[in-house]
Amino acid sequence: MSVRGIGVDICKVQRLAESLERFGERMEKRLFTPDELAYARTHADPMPHLAARFAAKEAASKALGTGMGGGVGWTQIEVVQPGGRVPTLRFTGVAAERFGAIGAATSHLSLSHDGGLAVACVVLEG
Repeated sequence: MSVRGIGVDICKVQRLAESLERFGERMEKRLFTPDELAYARTHADPMPHLAARFAAKEAASKALGTGMGGGVGWTQIEVVQPGGRVPTLRFTGVAAERFGAIGAATSHLSLSHDGGLAVACVVLEG
């Protein structure tokens, strides 16, 4: 297998919190899937978890070579944690098409949040 794409992103937790407070549910639904929102809300402070997912989407879009554009929508890149285990990525729609087009077969995701920041690193292999 060889590396098909790499992306890294960092997000200020407070900045995302302020944007979500200002634009409300409409922005939440634009950025996150229902499962991502539900997962974050299982924590006393959901914001670091949402910020990590936001960073993951940005990092994944960079790894795909599209950025958040070119038909790739926010909810087409989803952070999933089956059974609360290690987070992984699920690609749908145009994001899934791009994933296949670059010859990717698997994705690797690392998330972290601390000190008001959330960071994500994505590596696509094929």
